[in-house]
Amino acid sequence: MNNTKYNRPMTGRHPSDDFSSVRRTDHQAPAYQTRRPKEREMIFGIRAVMEAIDAGKELDKILIRRDLSSALARELLEKLQGTVTPVQRVPVEKLAQYTDKNHQGVIAFLSPIAFHRLGDLVPSIYEAGRTPLLVVLDGVTDMRNFGAIARTCACAGADAVIIPSRGGVSINGDAVKTSAGALHTLPVCKVAQMQQALQFLRDSGITLVAATEHSTKNYTAADMSRPTAIVMGSEDTGIYEENLKLCNEQVRIPMQGTIESLNVSVAAGIMLYEAVRQRG
Repeated sequence: MNNTKYNRPMTGRHPSDDFSSVRRTDHQAPAYQTRRPKEREMIFGIRAVMEAIDAGKELDKILIRRDLSSALARELLEKLQGTVTPVQRVPVEKLAQYTDKNHQGVIAFLSPIAFHRLGDLVPSIYEAGRTPLLVVLDGVTDMRNFGAIARTCACAGADAVIIPSRGGVSINGDAVKTSAGALHTLPVCKVAQMQQALQFLRDSGITLVAATEHSTKNYTAADMSRPTAIVMGSEDTGIYEENLKLCNEQVRIPMQGTIESLNVSVAAGIMLYEAVRQRG
């Protein structure tokens, strides 16, 4: 893995996750190179995807041909309103990379795991008599980093990992493999609006501890024996500024030598095991 910035705040707005309309992302890069998933990991065709939604299938994401505008396509988009399934508008060449079958301009990717609702999970942790220990990943997109973080979360006894539904990692079979199977047991919450989720955690009595290189406070000085959510930024841009402002504490992992930053999965491991140390 490459060494990447795990905590640099980003100026500008966090991508909106307003589900009053389904967000559609246009991809402009001309080169489309991607690993072709197994066919059992995908669903082809508009009606087949709508049936999967009606059946309650867990979907990781949906690709829709950029110029698709039929009545059936609009019906699909209406079904997706209010869900956390990200929708991407892509050229037909992108779809052709995934399958040779008649996809009708729509491909859905099945999630290998079931996602948990944050509003249900947090009360259940308290009701079980545990002191919450959560990890929030603000825009981590590298599947290998995410898998490694999930594995560390499971080993450290974390209660869950929280990711955004858009602008975050895509969870597939490779992510599960990288996690050494931890994603089969570790609860994962996919949230539509990260700021709203962070505010909910604060209102639930959970202290948000952000790892950021701009802090002067050593990470060991944060009290993580109380209910805590460790907030880690993306591999390249770090924690979004709006989300960073919602955190109760900002801490840094001291660096020596000439390397400027740690890999995000390594940094998350350091933070998690400091919480384990404090909790005895």
